[in-house]
Amino acid sequence: MLRQRQTHGGQNDIKRGKNVSMETDIISTVEFNSSGELLATGDKGGRVVVFQREQESKSQPQRRGEYNVYSTFQSHEPEFDYLKSLEIEEKINKIKWLPQQNAAYFLLSTNDKTVKLWKISERDKRPEGYNLKDEDGRIRDPSTITSLRVPVLQPMDLMVEATARRVFSNAHTYHINSISVNSDLQTYISTDDLRVNLWNLEITDRSFNIVDIKPANMEELTEVITSAEFHPQHCHTFAYSSSKGSIRLCDMRQAALCDKHCKYFEEPEDPSTRSFFSEIISSISDVKFSHNGRYLMTRDYLTVKVWDLQMENKPLETYQVHDYLRGKLCSLYENDCIFDKFECVWNGSDSVIMTGSYNNFFRMFDRNTKRDVTLEASRENSKPRAILKPRKVCVGGKRRKDEISVDSLDFSKKILHTTWHPQENIIAVAATNNLYIFQDKVN
Repeated sequence: MLRQRQTHGGQNDIKRGKNVSMETDIISTVEFNSSGELLATGDKGGRVVVFQREQESKSQPQRRGEYNVYSTFQSHEPEFDYLKSLEIEEKINKIKWLPQQNAAYFLLSTNDKTVKLWKISERDKRPEGYNLKDEDGRIRDPSTITSLRVPVLQPMDLMVEATARRVFSNAHTYHINSISVNSDLQTYISTDDLRVNLWNLEITDRSFNIVDIKPANMEELTEVITSAEFHPQHCHTFAYSSSKGSIRLCDMRQAALCDKHCKYFEEPEDPSTRSFFSEIISSISDVKFSHNGRYLMTRDYLTVKVWDLQMENKPLETYQVHDYLRGKLCSLYENDCIFDKFECVWNGSDSVIMTGSYNNFFRMFDRNTKRDVTLEASRENSKPRAILKPRKVCVGGKRRKDEISVDSLDFSKKILHTTWHPQENIIAVAATNNLYIFQDKVN
């Protein structure tokens, strides 16, 4: 049973008696680090907020497991491309953590054009007793120095610093939609609509183009790349998805330019269900390898599919996320909701998958029991530690008391970004400018 644990964000709007959010406060990505002790969010204003999990405390045992703000910093600023007369938004598209190697934490954040490597570190001591500087930091006159002092480290209040260690820029003509850190911990890929670039984390002035689907004549363009991810164990393997509903698995050992895939996953379309919207709703918005590296999960507009890497011709499992919207595709096309890009995520054991929907609903599918549940992230009807009640959507006919009609769903409230703790049943869900944290056990 999932319980509501915490809600972050949106407080000022509630104090003002409004339920609206500033455009810049809308959360655009959310990601746990490899231990689950840190949780990072990025927003449309270019800010990154890092939450840290509270440690066990005898005086406040009820706070164990709470995530509180650890560090906030401005990752990206709005820019202007003078050659193309284009504004470059500061919005954070993706955040990826690097596995922790020492006391500091490292993460990659990206907007539409530039990827940055950030170091987040703690300081609780400061050096004092310089010979050539006074206490204010001013340079002293050497003639006044009559003796040498040994500088000492003095304790100070804990300070968390975020510093940009690398800036990877000028490599993408189109908007970056995903980044993925390699299991070799030395390289990562950044992906835009037509290309995938391979970077070394130490080298900022060059990258290698490993996928390029741009045709010689742009009028012949039929598909774009929507997402890409490295295999969790094999550093030479990565997958990328397309707007046509296909996934290509590539092996970097075969050639420097991975234009020829080694595996191609696509489900044949049923001619009887073909419609004007078929191509739009088949576009894959997210692709994720399972933790064990055996499966691929993809999310399109109406479904989540799980693919076995050994079986290319059809998905192993298909889960209907919100099939009740199939009859509303025309109105969803008119209000542009049909182009929303929902993410999907595995739990730590790859047995449950989660993805978002409208009306602040999110869906969970148990792969073993084949059970599924719809839950709602909401401030109004959930107190801290309250058990989340399953929600049901009524399509037609008589509506029961606890059901919600498909016609009364709020399409402006949508859960596009979700993440799952790598070891525990703790999930974080972003709903506009609010971050909801749920877990199955609360002390």
